[in-house]
Amino acid sequence: MAARGRDRVSVLLPTYNERDNLPLVVWLLARTFSDSGIDFEIIIIDDGSPDGTQEVAQQLEKIYGSDKILLRPRAKKLGLGTAYIHGMKYATGDFIVIMDADLSHHPKFIPEFIRKQKEGNFDIVSGTRYKGNGGVYGWDLKRKLISRGANFLTQVLLRPGASDLTGSFRLYRKEVLQKLMEKCVSKGYVFQMEMIVRARQLGYTVGEVPISFVDRVYGESKLGGNEIVSFLKGLLTLFATT
Repeated sequence: MAARGRDRVSVLLPTYNERDNLPLVVWLLARTFSDSGIDFEIIIIDDGSPDGTQEVAQQLEKIYGSDKILLRPRAKKLGLGTAYIHGMKYATGDFIVIMDADLSHHPKFIPEFIRKQKEGNFDIVSGTRYKGNGGVYGWDLKRKLISRGANFLTQVLLRPGASDLTGSFRLYRKEVLQKLMEKCVSKGYVFQMEMIVRARQLGYTVGEVPISFVDRVYGESKLGGNEIVSFLKGLLTLFATT
């Protein structure tokens, strides 16, 4: 069933130490949805941030209303995949958008995701930095090489049928995301890649929209040496088991 004009969109927004970014990303989301006439809710899944992110989220709940902003915190950092599982319990939308809370992903692309979904009746629409006029801004050469290298390795080994495997800005049919979450076993950086690989296995369709990815302005990147090692391990595991 293709998206209808009044389908509801639930945004899952995992946060950890994002008190400076959260008000702006929520404002941009609310403005984008309102301007486009899209019914929405934003579910903030905070993993016990010590910087006061939860207090900021509580204020945003008061400002926008608890029908639009839902804070659903957890006691500590438990991984991205489990954050989505937690957030989905409260999602009432027909479609679910996953994105970062650090302003790397601009909400202006979400209406394009929805248009793309309608065009092809896709199960998943993925933002891509590596196709059309997509791109990355603010990264140093090392970070670009890591991302490009990871994506290239994945394309060669897994042939997933999508151009950006490590990106985390996507729209899913709710029931498709639920099914994929049941199948996925990865944590951390490799999780997004496994989602697309499993989608291909299960016969789900994936559309792509070129996006501009902008490096975070406030706070620190969560990508470090451990994440790179776990990505390579996860890639080899997927190669061996798919």
